[in-house]
Amino acid sequence: MKLLLIEDNPAMQATLQRSFERRGIAVTACGDGARALDRWRASLPDVVLLDLSLPGRDGLQVLADARAEGLATPVIILTARGTVGDRILGLNTGADDYLPKPFDLDELEARVRALARRSGAGGDGRAEPTAFCGLRADADSGAVYHQGQPLELAPREGALLRALLARPGQAVAKERLFELVFAGEAEVLPDAIEVVAYRLRKKLAATTARLVTLRGLGYLLKAEA
Repeated sequence: MKLLLIEDNPAMQATLQRSFERRGIAVTACGDGARALDRWRASLPDVVLLDLSLPGRDGLQVLADARAEGLATPVIILTARGTVGDRILGLNTGADDYLPKPFDLDELEARVRALARRSGAGGDGRAEPTAFCGLRADADSGAVYHQGQPLELAPREGALLRALLARPGQAVAKERLFELVFAGEAEVLPDAIEVVAYRLRKKLAATTARLVTLRGLGYLLKAEA
């Protein structure tokens, strides 16, 4: 899934980007209302998170221009403007959902995934696999289950496994996995992904899924022969 985050508060932007990327959602961030439409057109997101108080151009104007242009991407408005009148105005302008600040991150993620499912979004256009070797990632909570029982995973291990479960049997580049697992952690060295992979491999030992390292390419999940 691809998410466009239009938010001018640097701390809020960094927090949301890190949170979503750890759950396997690719995020493009923009903090300028005047550039928001260009980012929208270029990134082709599955869902847009839109703040209303933006420099350059107000969020409602960005939304109105996008809808007038035919951009039909589902939009969730995030704003401190929480009155009923503001919500009605946002929805009438073309928003699909409205969440006033402050909000719960888990609730926001659930709303994002619900909108993506409703619009048929699936990251690369394919339906997400329901299970692989008995492993299943819950789309709403991000938890990973094996044969119906939750796996005890550290956050980074869970982020890595969810990214690989989205494409079982296919190699995922090491660089891409690093971006998802260590989003926003500039001080972490790229080789740290190998430590996470090592720990995850041990926790998958009780399943029939195997985490395979492809030298020079990345990692993939395969079924045990």
